[in-house]
Formats: sequence, structure tokens, C-alpha cells
Amino acid sequence: MCSGFTFLPGVPSAAQGSQAMPGCPHCCPGAPVAPRCPHCCLGRPFRCRSPAQVPPIFSRCPLYPAAVPDPVSPHAAMPAEPLICADTATRVSSVLNRDVKQFGKKHMFDANEETCWNSDQGARQWVALDFPRTVKVSQLHIQFQGGFSSRLCTLEGCRTGEEPVKISELYPEDVNAMQRFQVEETALDKLKITFENSTDFFGRIVVYHLRVLGERL
Repeated sequence: MCSGFTFLPGVPSAAQGSQAMPGCPHCCPGAPVAPRCPHCCLGRPFRCRSPAQVPPIFSRCPLYPAAVPDPVSPHAAMPAEPLICADTATRVSSVLNRDVKQFGKKHMFDANEETCWNSDQGARQWVALDFPRTVKVSQLHIQFQGGFSSRLCTLEGCRTGEEPVKISELYPEDVNAMQRFQVEETALDKLKITFENSTDFFGRIVVYHLRVLGERL
């Protein structure tokens, strides 16, 4: 059974009548194809996460009619919200051929599927964000171009006037799809994402979308 789903005994699925509810094909071979659960499969079709990785309030998958989210504790964390805004100062290590119009940093945040930030060649490319107010970061979403991604991303952050400290190490796949990562919740004013290990021979990085989520303090 899919580790992210809890099926309620004796309750039929609205879509399947009296049949058993469809499971995740990755865990339940032969089961009917079911919608991907974003809380269990985290951007990878039917690749279920361990129970320890499933957020507590979604121990029952909300995609299924017979599955109801657990009650939210009054002490539960606030839902994550996008933290990058028009007032967020952004810097990058380089831009391909210095062509900021076509490959500049702004394209990571314009929600356009056709545009991207494309770094120039060289090791350890990076993106730095300076937020207009203190934030608590909890998630990072990033979409690379396959072949120009990084196998290791290091996140560093700090409050204004302090020295940066390492927050997390992320290990993306070399794919085109959006990838979503939980990071250790940290209050900060500045965040730096360093691409330590490019999959491109020349060290170039291509990012179509970059989102930082969490809570404004």
C-alpha cells in the first residue's frame, strides 16, 4: 500500500463504486492508474516517499474521496507561501554571453515556460536572494533544463549583519521537471543557492523556475 495513503475500511471510492480504491502503481503493481499525490510523490510520478517524509497533516491523501485530511492542530505551522517578490534583490554568478535580455536572472521568476536563466561556463554557479524582510524558509522548488542541472545544491543563509551558515544540501535529478525540496526551517534575510556539481561539461546551469516558500516573519 502506498505509504502516503490511508484507505478507510468499508468506505467505497466515489469513482470506483464498490471496488477497492486505486493505489499507487509504484507500490501496488497492477492497480489502476491514479492521480499523483503531491504530498506523497513530491514531483516524481508515483515515486512514493517514506511515512517519515509525508507531512503529518496529510497522512491521508486528500486526492481521494474516501480519504480525509487529519484535523489541523491549532499549533500547526502556517501554510508555506511564496517568499520571492518584486522587492527581493537578486544576484547571480554569471549570465551566458552577458545577454541579460535573453538569459538574465529575471526569467527564473516570470512564470514563463519559454524563458530561463542561463549561466556562463565555470564551476560553482550561484543565485543569491536578499529578502525585504525576515522570512522563515521551508521549501525550495526548482526546474532545470536536463543536461544543465546540478547534482548537488548547497543552501546558505543568514540574518542581516551575520555570517552565512549552511542550511541544507539538496540532490536534484538531471531532469526537466519541477523538483520540490523540504529544507530545514530557518529564519533569515539572505539566501544563497550554490550549484556545486553541474551536469554540463562546461559548468553551465539553466534554471527555468525558482521558487522559495515559507513564512514571512
